[in-house]
Amino acid sequence: MAKSQWTVDSTHSSIDFSVKHMMIAKVKGSFHAFEANIVADAHDLTSADIQVTIDLSSVDTRNKDRDAHLRNADFFDIEKHPSLVFTSTAITKTDDGEYSVVGDVSLHGVTRSEKFNVSFEGAGKDPWGNDKVGFSATGSLKRSDYGLTYNAALETGGVLIGDEVKISIDIEAIQQG
Repeated sequence: MAKSQWTVDSTHSSIDFSVKHMMIAKVKGSFHAFEANIVADAHDLTSADIQVTIDLSSVDTRNKDRDAHLRNADFFDIEKHPSLVFTSTAITKTDDGEYSVVGDVSLHGVTRSEKFNVSFEGAGKDPWGNDKVGFSATGSLKRSDYGLTYNAALETGGVLIGDEVKISIDIEAIQQG
């Protein structure tokens, strides 16, 4: 199958994250505004070109005060760094429908190589005749690698906010043209 242009169907896609809080629980959140430019053979991602841009102001942890804090200079500093951008650099097939996708993540003025595990979830036509595909991805980033070091020491030892941020992505994409 030849490479095609795919556009994310944002109403059927999500980018979610979780991070340890007080070393005992997880805080979960989502980004509601994102787009992706995908040029790929959906059944063989090894030659795909993938770029994902997340609007960091769309962060939602179901707590208005926490979301405002995440947007300010202690964390994302969205006035200076409004987005996170991922650009694929190498894709390796690891099993049937399973891939290791390596790419550059640009966040908070820092660009680093990161790896995500991606699964092809399937393909089909919607009721209007559009070709659609589904993918899921998981990975993690260290906040400190991107200069996101805001934290507070706990009286009982440890820190308020964990360094590892786990990421879970579910994408439904529509073939263009």
